[in-house]
Amino acid sequence: MTLSRRAALALPMAIPTLARAQAGWRPSQQMRIIVPAAPGGTTDIMARLLAAHLQQRWGGTAVAENRSGGGGTIGTMEVVRAPADGHTLLSGNIGPQAIGYSLFRNLQYRPESLMPVGNMIRGPNVLVVHPSVPARTVPEFVAHLRANPGKLSYGSPGVGQSPHLSGVWFHQLTGTEGTHVPFRGAGPAAVELVAGNIQYMFDNLTTGIQQVRAGRVRALGVTSAERNPQLPDVPAIRETMPELSPYEVNTWFGMFAPANTPAPAIQAINAEINALLAMPETQARFAQMGGVPMPGTLDDFGAFVQAEIEKWSAVIRREGLQMDVG
Repeated sequence: MTLSRRAALALPMAIPTLARAQAGWRPSQQMRIIVPAAPGGTTDIMARLLAAHLQQRWGGTAVAENRSGGGGTIGTMEVVRAPADGHTLLSGNIGPQAIGYSLFRNLQYRPESLMPVGNMIRGPNVLVVHPSVPARTVPEFVAHLRANPGKLSYGSPGVGQSPHLSGVWFHQLTGTEGTHVPFRGAGPAAVELVAGNIQYMFDNLTTGIQQVRAGRVRALGVTSAERNPQLPDVPAIRETMPELSPYEVNTWFGMFAPANTPAPAIQAINAEINALLAMPETQARFAQMGGVPMPGTLDDFGAFVQAEIEKWSAVIRREGLQMDVG
């Protein structure tokens, strides 16, 4: 996967942006990055990458803390309630920071409860099955689901996360059904898939690719519009069957702060995120994960998040999906 022209042009801007921030805000106490999911998934990986970077750059302590449950809403609420002083961040993603606003009837926070600070990575989901599933292509898998309605279980990192919605949309388009089993993050779900306790899942490619390469699960398709360079032999799901032609989902992971966090603080953190994304070692790691760095300004990320909220609102409204936070 290659950088878009806009993203590529933004990378060299990280250094002068960082230079301007040198005389600006610095943390006066330990920084916390709340991860609204269990260890092992991309949300967790992004938090730990940034925490290590901030600690190295600023010298103070920066820690990632996992607060899983509720499809990411429990950890999100902890950040919403935190002091708006720049010392608490949320490692957010498409689920609780975009999909959730339309999906959940009883959500306790709104988009204006958080300030977008910086996007970090984007990538597709991948449909993976346990080796015991007798299907090596998407059409074969659909046929297997149709022959066994509701008998196969699929995992997700939580209700309302993009892997869950990827499954919901897939089943709707193919006229199939499976039993959804939500976990407190992608890591625990992947463990259960490898163990054979669930039969399939739509996993973030950025974390699931390691299981695919190790042969512990079988990849049938990616949710992006095109194939991913890290798995060139795995088709895009939309190209496998006529009824799946509209199918496209991309995930993203970025940092948020409580509303009303002072501008100097979020500007300084945004500059450091861009500096981290500009590093060759970061770009190499993201490419290996099947993801693309997403640098940009505060306004860039704010506009992106708003567009994602509107996109998923239309999808969920069209499909008539509504549920309560568990």
